[in-house]
Amino acid sequence: MLKDVFIGVKAYAGAFELITKLKLWKYFIIPMLISLITAIVIGVSAYGFSDNIGQLISKIWVWEWGKETFTTISEIFGGLIIIVLGLVLYKHIIMALSAPFMSPVSEKIEAYLLDENSNLVHQHRNTSFQSQLWRGIRINIRNLFMELWLTVVILIMSLIPIIGWFTSLLLFFIQAYYAGFGNMDYTLERHFKYKESISFVRKHRGIAIGNGIVFMLFLLIPIIGVILVLPLSVTAASTETVKLLKAKHEG
Repeated sequence: MLKDVFIGVKAYAGAFELITKLKLWKYFIIPMLISLITAIVIGVSAYGFSDNIGQLISKIWVWEWGKETFTTISEIFGGLIIIVLGLVLYKHIIMALSAPFMSPVSEKIEAYLLDENSNLVHQHRNTSFQSQLWRGIRINIRNLFMELWLTVVILIMSLIPIIGWFTSLLLFFIQAYYAGFGNMDYTLERHFKYKESISFVRKHRGIAIGNGIVFMLFLLIPIIGVILVLPLSVTAASTETVKLLKAKHEG
């Protein structure tokens, strides 16, 4: 799987050049606006609620001794919860709402990478703007609940001092997996039904994680990160997903 993770990361190397070559930037205008607005709304909300959650958690400690220490830990933990949940929500909101705009991008990339006479091209499912939007919402709601469940379990585990560092890393990789999942599905929706896509991504989870790792790291770059994260991550995911589909078809 490590090899696939590296492949998923490496796919970003030619993403910017490919977008420019195929003149795809115009397709990203609305998704980039969605990404920026969503990031601002979630960021402002996170800043406002972090202290409240910390104070709520601190009420669990009913004793006077150690109260100040527990309150400090609670505020840090509350901030961590807000950051993690904010990233989870941001990711799935922009991916769901951007689906109708990203599908044409992945289709153009697929047409460029494959010979127009390829059987794979002619096996496309016909999908409309509405069906692409519904598919994006459905996939991302499913992934949102799966990710939230895993995140809650891991956050609880993070309270154990010895394994705290490990849970932070695990949280990052889970976030990366579901980010890559969403990016790959923009291509998969033309070839597979809902459940088939889930099975396909599970089989190639290394590619999804590799794609998602760079996606998550982009979000650490102020403003520019949330603007460019979708164009580059979707392009990188599309190129690798098309290669996987071609190998599956030829095999």
